[in-house]
Order: sequence, then structure tokens, then C-alpha cells
Amino acid sequence: MWPDREDTELLISAAREGDDGAINQLLDRHRTSVRRMIDLRMDQMIKRRVDASDIVQEVMIEANRRLSDYLANPVMPFHLWLRQMAKDRLIDAHRRHRGAARRSLDREQPLASAASNESSFDLLTQLSDQELTPAAAATWQELQLRFQQACGQLEELDQEIVYLRHFEHLSNSESAQALDLSPQAASMRYLRAMRRLRELMDGSDKSP
Repeated sequence: MWPDREDTELLISAAREGDDGAINQLLDRHRTSVRRMIDLRMDQMIKRRVDASDIVQEVMIEANRRLSDYLANPVMPFHLWLRQMAKDRLIDAHRRHRGAARRSLDREQPLASAASNESSFDLLTQLSDQELTPAAAATWQELQLRFQQACGQLEELDQEIVYLRHFEHLSNSESAQALDLSPQAASMRYLRAMRRLRELMDGSDKSP
């Protein structure tokens, strides 16, 4: 999901030398990844009130403003630094708009009913195959729904590490850094989350 790290490091080195073109390229090549990261986590109610592109633009403006500080002291890989800003912006958007979005949704019951099967995080839309036959597409839709429902039953941290590993394609060490965990703790959390997902999707969940 995130751009090649080696190419990113080359652009960072050029940016440190004052290359404005490298700075622009560095930010532009991460824009799509930031958008996908936000789309993955943005609540459906909030999507109806806030354009994800506006949040992405806010992230890019903030990143440009703070880039000199990062270049002077890169405390983490660039993509983790950028996604942390995106996460903070998304939290702010949810905090500002959730109450108003809920009130709007309550006034629009037909629309709410039509969307009742949608996941809050719209997990798998980016993975759908437009070339599927109608029968295969129906099966894929059912699997999507089951996966979404299962993810919704995970603890928040377990859900997040599934997103990081499977949808952002972060390594275990990167996921650990993003979640402020040790690599060992992140690995154990991931294995537990995947085991729980398998139980939920197979119908073998024994919890009350």
C-alpha cells in the first residue's frame, strides 16, 4: 500500500538538500496511500458529511508545514509519520461530526435502512474484483459481509492490527511502532486477532 521505502529515502535525502521538487514528489507519491488509509477507517456516517479528500489535503498541508522538523529528526519511517498525522485528523473529524451525523441519519430512516448491511469501516471494497461472474460476485459479497461482521466483533486493538497488516501491508515491526507495542506483543496480538477472526467466520466461536 505504501510507496517503496528505498525510493522514499532517496527523496528524503534530496529534500534535506533543499530540493523543492523532491519535497513535492515525496508528498504526492504518498497521497494515494493516505487516502486509502483514511477510507479504510472512516465511518459511513461521517463519509456522508465529510469528503475524505479534504482530510487528505489537510494532512498534506500539515506534513509540508512540519517536514523540516521531521527531516532534522526522523524519529520513525516517513510513512508511519505521515499516517500518524492522518490518524489524528481522522479522529478529529469523527469527534466533530459524529453527533451531527447521527442526528442526520436518524432523520433519514430509509437511507439508514438501505445502508444497514454496510460496515462502518467499509473494509473490503478496495479488494472487489470487477471481472467476477454474477454468481462469484454474490459469493464474494457474502464473504465480505461475514468478514466485516467478524472484524466488528474484535477488540479495537485487534481490529487495528488486522488493518495494518492486511490492508496497509505494514510489517510486524512497523505495526508495532504504529501501535506503540513491542514487536513480540504486536506479533502475539496479530496471531490472536487472526485466530479470533477464523473462529467468528467459521461459526466456531465459543464465547457467550
